[in-house]
Amino acid sequence: MIQVQNLDFWYKKGKPVFKNLSLSLVPGHIYGLLGKNGSGKSTLLKCISGLSFPLAGKCLIDGISSSKRTVATLENLFFLPEEIFVPALTPGQFLKNTAGFYPKFSITDFYGYLKTLDVDPEELMNDMSYGQQKKVMIAFGLATSSGVLIMDEPTNGLDIPSKVQFRKLIASVLNEDRCFVISTHQVRDLDSLIDTVLILDGHKIAINSSVDALTEKLLFGVFENTDGMAVLYEEETMRGKHAIVQNTSGKYSKMDLELLFNAVTSGNGKLAQILETGGGDE
Repeated sequence: MIQVQNLDFWYKKGKPVFKNLSLSLVPGHIYGLLGKNGSGKSTLLKCISGLSFPLAGKCLIDGISSSKRTVATLENLFFLPEEIFVPALTPGQFLKNTAGFYPKFSITDFYGYLKTLDVDPEELMNDMSYGQQKKVMIAFGLATSSGVLIMDEPTNGLDIPSKVQFRKLIASVLNEDRCFVISTHQVRDLDSLIDTVLILDGHKIAINSSVDALTEKLLFGVFENTDGMAVLYEEETMRGKHAIVQNTSGKYSKMDLELLFNAVTSGNGKLAQILETGGGDE
């Protein structure tokens, strides 16, 4: 379990990134962390991983402060940052030098993931394109079999077929013992993958809710006319009004993550009120 307790973080005095932020993340889930540029997504992931240090509060992984960087924590945690710097090694050589830090590392799985992602295991990583480098590190992270897998903008640099394979791989390796946290500004990349939505806005977690809870309370759709409907947020499109409506009928609709993100970060008070009443957070 990941626990963020009363986190305060500043880069500049008087300009807080977080104020008294608390969060609990449990195994068996894929969390999608969303936020505007500069909202603190990367900072939060680094704090959780023990790579950045808050002014106040703490981050715990299985009850141990991640800032202590203990062996027990690090061998069960893999963090893939947005910017990666790879050595002049082949993926196989990188494996030999690094896999030993992860007791549950699967060599077979690593090469299988490379094949799925169409990566040559004999090519020097520093000669690869950025997208290919990213795929090597994604394959390595999945092969660690770590209980906590944190990825910051993992789909940056990937082409469309690779993004599809990425989503399939992530979904296939999740189990009740693993907790995945994936941050992105490319909202569509996570639309069909995550089961829990985290949205950072205004120095705090504005939304922390399962997809099921969201679709129970909200109805997403395109409507010719929304007059008389309990509209919480809408955008004009060529096809009509793309809207989020309060779900009072018990109908199911597919969540539109991009529309939800736009609604939350627009400061929509009605939407926040609906999500706060009657539960919905995990």
